[in-house]
Amino acid sequence: MPRSLKLFITGLVATSAIALFVASFVFASRTPWPLGIRPDIAIPLTSSAETNVLAGVAFWIVLTLLTSALPVQMPHGTMVSTSFAPGVAAMLLGGPVAAGWVAAIGTTELRELRGKVPWYGSAVNHAGIALPVMVGSLVMEAVRGLWTSAVLGDFVALFAGATVMFALNASITAAVVALRTKQSFRVVLLGDARGFSINFIALTPLAWLMAQIYTLPNGAGAWTTLLFGLPLYTTRVAHHRFVEMREMFTQTIGALAEAVDKRDPFTSRHSHRVKEIAIDIGREMRVSEAELEALEWGGLLHDVGKIGVPDSVLLKQERLTREERMLMNAHPVKGAEIIAPVTKLAPELPIIRHHHEWYNGSGYPDRLMGDEIPKLARILHVADAFEAMTAARPYRMKPLSQDQALAELRKFAGVQFDPVVVDAFVRTKWAEGATDPGRPAVSRPVPLLSQAASRMAQAAVLPDTPAHSDPL
Repeated sequence: MPRSLKLFITGLVATSAIALFVASFVFASRTPWPLGIRPDIAIPLTSSAETNVLAGVAFWIVLTLLTSALPVQMPHGTMVSTSFAPGVAAMLLGGPVAAGWVAAIGTTELRELRGKVPWYGSAVNHAGIALPVMVGSLVMEAVRGLWTSAVLGDFVALFAGATVMFALNASITAAVVALRTKQSFRVVLLGDARGFSINFIALTPLAWLMAQIYTLPNGAGAWTTLLFGLPLYTTRVAHHRFVEMREMFTQTIGALAEAVDKRDPFTSRHSHRVKEIAIDIGREMRVSEAELEALEWGGLLHDVGKIGVPDSVLLKQERLTREERMLMNAHPVKGAEIIAPVTKLAPELPIIRHHHEWYNGSGYPDRLMGDEIPKLARILHVADAFEAMTAARPYRMKPLSQDQALAELRKFAGVQFDPVVVDAFVRTKWAEGATDPGRPAVSRPVPLLSQAASRMAQAAVLPDTPAHSDPL
């Protein structure tokens, strides 16, 4: 475990435990669940009230246990369950003490009971929920004091407290996942939060309604509240379907990419490796979550246009003729045309079409220059080049070493590659252990070619390029 993660977990668990201990004494004079009484009104506890408190806490712990039992793992590693709703309802009914204990005990998962989660993992999971619930409850009580209308005040205050709780819990979870997996905190937070943030908005009014129903007299509220298990279960199913559909979509794209790579025995798994390199470069450049997803799918599909390249050209081991080279160089356009009807893949189209553009304007198919080339296509170009150089090819059976490939990337930075992207690549795990020759002698990219000169350069390089459409 990284030292930074150990320190974060220790601090989080200690802070949560201290907060729960202090709150249990500070708010001990308040009765969390006397029916019809708002928890922000201090009332001396009686034996009957204490019984109500214990019964209420036990009820919401059980409900929270049921909703926490089967969490859904989101694409970036965070675990999501519908226990958010009973936790928020407990905030409204019982204040920070009751809500804190409900969250601390009720969020126990089946994975923990089966021993699949280490003790420190369980500790951080519980602390990461209990602390946000208590903080959100304090915010809720502060906001509720600003309103004279009990019903409207409760609703607005609950929404404010739930928002703080959600934001703090999502941030803590993202921080733990980021430290554990060495991903960017921003990528984990924004990537997974957008998948369930809409459901959070829907669950908050549901939690408010659960709290109102619970206060029905003669014990009817508790039994009626259990009926909310159905919408909570359907919400959990929605989370699972979201992850399942995305995974199925990615697997389908991966299978298509593998089918394309399999046509050439020298490029098996090429697209998958390019995808992984491109994502790591994107993370170093701190691109958005949507852009990382585009790099993932664009990396898998960047060579899909080779479906339209005849085997006599694609599999030829001798040097390609000018006509054959033109057929090979058409694969980015063909790939974009194949993917165009899939509206979900619209962000990937520029990557597929322009991943062979050169930074100085002598690439193909559109001879774009510098920043005219989409940023993600420039990232994929570097990833594609490195993977091609470090793998065997018919025209070069012995792959380049890591040092040699990095030297080539540096040599052509500002000519073929974006120097900023090359710098980012050097910071990834793919360049670890390699000797970085540093930036070329010219600190700024070489002057971009004019359109006329670019066409001449393109025509000039066609006869002398390698047998396959690798970048170098």
